[in-house]
Amino acid sequence: MPMNWTPAAEQCLKEIPFFVRPAARKKIEKFASDRGITEIDEEVYKQAKAQFGSQ
Repeated sequence: MPMNWTPAAEQCLKEIPFFVRPAARKKIEKFASDRGITEIDEEVYKQAKAQFGSQ
């Protein structure tokens, strides 16, 4: 099931180097999916990022 990303969250994703972006997107989408979240916004992005300990 494809996740819906808000434009702001998509913009945040662009901060991640392009070569790891697909993997990061999958991890963030799994993080959201595991929590029953269907839309990734800036807040979900930040929570996932904190969970993975990345900067």
